[in-house]
Amino acid sequence: MQELAGKHIVLGLTGGIACYKSAELCRLFVKAGATVQVVMTEAAEQFITPVTMQALSGRTVYTSQWDAREPNNMPHINLSREADAIVLAPCSADFIARLVQGRADDLLSLMCLARPMERVPLLIAPAMNREMWAHPATQRNLMQVAADGATVLGVGSGWQACGETGDGRMLEPAQLLEDITAFFVPKLLAGQKVLVTAGPTFEPLDPIRGITNHSSGKMGFAIARAAREAGAEVTLVAGPVHLPTPRGVSRIDVLSAQDMLEATLHAAQSASIFVATAAVADWRPATHSEQKIKKDGSGKTPVLNFVENADILLAVAQSERAQSRKLFCVGFAAESENLAEHAKAKRERKGIPLLVGNIGPLTFGQDDNALLLVDATSTRELPRAPKLTLARELMTEIAARLPDWRV
Repeated sequence: MQELAGKHIVLGLTGGIACYKSAELCRLFVKAGATVQVVMTEAAEQFITPVTMQALSGRTVYTSQWDAREPNNMPHINLSREADAIVLAPCSADFIARLVQGRADDLLSLMCLARPMERVPLLIAPAMNREMWAHPATQRNLMQVAADGATVLGVGSGWQACGETGDGRMLEPAQLLEDITAFFVPKLLAGQKVLVTAGPTFEPLDPIRGITNHSSGKMGFAIARAAREAGAEVTLVAGPVHLPTPRGVSRIDVLSAQDMLEATLHAAQSASIFVATAAVADWRPATHSEQKIKKDGSGKTPVLNFVENADILLAVAQSERAQSRKLFCVGFAAESENLAEHAKAKRERKGIPLLVGNIGPLTFGQDDNALLLVDATSTRELPRAPKLTLARELMTEIAARLPDWRV
């Protein structure tokens, strides 16, 4: 996906061992469709060479404010005016202090000071030792640099090159890419609390076996990420899947349909939007064997009785919060045939404003999908595309419907 297509990013490197991650971050920016202009401090050159960054960015690296390539001898002006954002990764404790002081004695600090603040955002990815990170001076400087208009992307925690363990590591390149991509997304759902269910459920027969389905959870996780990108506070209730939690999303792991029901009803009490993408088992075994059910050699199969699971979407849609229009409910219908007919019927049966239909066998486990949006007056097809692309389109559709629905 070309998530940053058309964006021009100035990637600033300051002194720190985390410069090795900047090479991968540059590669990810380019892969996401951005053009990247690298600017390095003298200290950064002690950790990684301009040749490396030039090879990855496809552009000559700038290191000096006196660079003769600029006819007007003003690279700090020219480079900042071309940028859609300046990203400092890594940004050392020293450089953060320089930003707070308004220092301008090298190209990178000069460029940050000279940038048009109203249209060229400054994003900072700190990187330092855990004691440096925790020091009151650093924390004061971070608060001040944020007050001055920069966006601080946060840090990771773990083993550090100095041999110590704690906070202060630069975030991993993939995490930074996700955060920076989210930065550019319009905040259509700012102030909203979005609840998403995702993945399958697992209904145990015995300690070894159970009943589940082919849902991978990818669509629900994409929706959770897209909602967070759009500015919402997001809670994700996830069945048994092996997917990383989207950045900034609060995750609750569950196993069975009953587990998901309880977690969802609790979280729905404070949500304003509910998107039910989970493929919840319709039935569960009436009894659960404490020991593994074994073959006895007779050729006879065990008799299994089932009971119906609660309808999570219906339970939430019929709650007082939803009925009073404080909770906008979106359902998903995974069908194998007659999608439009079944989706329309399900939307009416659940009594919800919007239902999203898809053909289950064509989407389970896949990275792309095709959706059918069904509301009270119309249907609209979203052609097959990456699930994250569709999730972002769905957030736009939800945001557009909220004002009229809540009147």
